[in-house]
Amino acid sequence: MALAPKPKDFPRIRGALKFYQVASIITGVLLLLLCIEMLLKYSPLGLEVELGGRNGLLALVPDGTVTAVNLSTGILIVHGWFYVVYLFSDFRLWSLMRWPFLRFVLIALGGVIPFLSFFLEGRIAREVKTYLATREAELAKNDIVEASH
Repeated sequence: MALAPKPKDFPRIRGALKFYQVASIITGVLLLLLCIEMLLKYSPLGLEVELGGRNGLLALVPDGTVTAVNLSTGILIVHGWFYVVYLFSDFRLWSLMRWPFLRFVLIALGGVIPFLSFFLEGRIAREVKTYLATREAELAKNDIVEASH
């Protein structure tokens, strides 16, 4: 028998879901930016993104010639740190929902496989909201039945 979330945790689950949704979207966008940056840098083009250099506010410069802020490295670092936040949001939702460990791993992959975080965010949000609505309706029905006896 699978473990079910505790009714007293339903408000915390809603908060964890909102946190997960925001973290998922931000991580997904950063991952897409990182993919674009990697394609630019490691393709035959060999370009990096420079911010505020002599070539203007935002410029593509040959790899290794960045003289101002290296936005390519910045995207890499920000995505890495935000992935940690994403994992925390994943862990929080996973533990409150009492899902199996493989579910945690699947959600964690959303931060490293392009577009997966967007797909999972929508699917998991629907699933959790449906589950909470169904369980709350069942609990309310049981409370009414018990109160009438």
